[in-house]
Amino acid sequence: MGAGFGGLGVAIALKRAGHHDFVVLDKAPGIGGVWRDNTYPGAACDVPASLYSYSFGPRYPWSRRYAPQTEILDYLRSCVAAHGLGPHLRLGQEVTEAVFDEDQLVWRLRTAAGETVEAEVFVAACGQLNRPVVPAIPGAERFTGRAFHSARWDHGHALRGRRVAVVGTGASALQIVPAIADEVEHLTVFQRSAPYVVPKWDRVLDTSRSLPRPVRDLRHKAARLGWWLFNESLVSGLTRRWPTIGLTRRGSEAQLTKQLTDPVLRARLTPTTAIGCKRVGISSTYYPALQRPDVTLVTEPITELTETAIRTADGVRHEVDTIVYATGFATTDFLGPLRVRGRRGAELSRLWSDGARAHLGMTVPGFPNLFLVYGPHTNIGAGSAVYMIESQIRYIRAAVRELVKGTRAYLEVRPEVAEAFDAEMTRRTRRSVWATCTSWYRHPSGRVTNNWPGQTVEYRRRTARLDLRHFRPAVPRQRRP
Repeated sequence: MGAGFGGLGVAIALKRAGHHDFVVLDKAPGIGGVWRDNTYPGAACDVPASLYSYSFGPRYPWSRRYAPQTEILDYLRSCVAAHGLGPHLRLGQEVTEAVFDEDQLVWRLRTAAGETVEAEVFVAACGQLNRPVVPAIPGAERFTGRAFHSARWDHGHALRGRRVAVVGTGASALQIVPAIADEVEHLTVFQRSAPYVVPKWDRVLDTSRSLPRPVRDLRHKAARLGWWLFNESLVSGLTRRWPTIGLTRRGSEAQLTKQLTDPVLRARLTPTTAIGCKRVGISSTYYPALQRPDVTLVTEPITELTETAIRTADGVRHEVDTIVYATGFATTDFLGPLRVRGRRGAELSRLWSDGARAHLGMTVPGFPNLFLVYGPHTNIGAGSAVYMIESQIRYIRAAVRELVKGTRAYLEVRPEVAEAFDAEMTRRTRRSVWATCTSWYRHPSGRVTNNWPGQTVEYRRRTARLDLRHFRPAVPRQRRP
């Protein structure tokens, strides 16, 4: 379930291992996940493309170090074509319920269209950033202008000559604001808390074919290794509060000082939280855009919407006719509205009422043959989520290989194994920087549920082998016809 990097990666791995009896379902009419949905102006990845891509290719002629959204989506389409995934795709199929049948030992997935799909293995790869959140603002129903979330961009609504508000200053806003500042009549940016913003070392890449293929591959691998090592060096500053994070903070402070000449504006854009507790922004154009005379930064809280304006706590009315909500996603609600029931009718949403938990971010006691991709504790504060996803892909491929042998009826992680892992994650994330403020990494209960509290190499090592001791014994039995 899910046709983004996670779901497509699992599908490719299955085909390469000789498994062909699978389907990939997605509620949208096209593949791509977040890179299908986020088509706002300036949309691009903030991880270098050499690292934010599959290690198994195919190679793609990236035009820039930080790939734009259109190229990432095209890259995923090229992966589908190269690996022959087309016949396996069932797009426009929203899964609403998944129930494990203990008698038949299968998962039954029901779609919004009323269809049923039966599968012996269910991989939920719907990601963490696919359900937009729009804040409940008093008077929103009175606003007569156009309002939409950044992940649901209204391309039929021209911004030229309009008074536009961008609510939020997260990763999407840092890209949107510079991209539309030249087009709109006036841009008002509403900031709740100032983000750390480090320079974006972007550059145009040589896409020519003049160099021999081995040389091009070597350059790609060298860039991938270099960026991976760079990000690994930063992780300990987030997870263990080591001084290495100071390099990132100094980079942010230097850019703030260099690019902002107005001391008042600089003070309002100076972060007050510990660096890394929220996602660090990457942009070299955001601060200059905020200094434009036709751009206003507002730091007072929003109190209500009127027919034509946004009112803030200081009583000021900010006249706008378009509102862009760059307000993020329901990140800690990992499976969203999907109802998942395992053995003995256990409901996953109830087990996760105080925050999601899964052994290695993938398996849950009571839910046999269910594997999560990009589940709890698999996001990272520095580096590539695709690298983490590849670790999970290899683990799931090994699980399918074991099930195909027929020596086990199913794979279900032992409760004590999952509990020990969760206790470890709780202990380690408590001492991380992510526990120091409220962010999309934390569940409302206070638990840090999204992030991996170590380096990606540790996660790769711990998922490199399917340890059957972690699973309950499940002797095969004859399935009913």
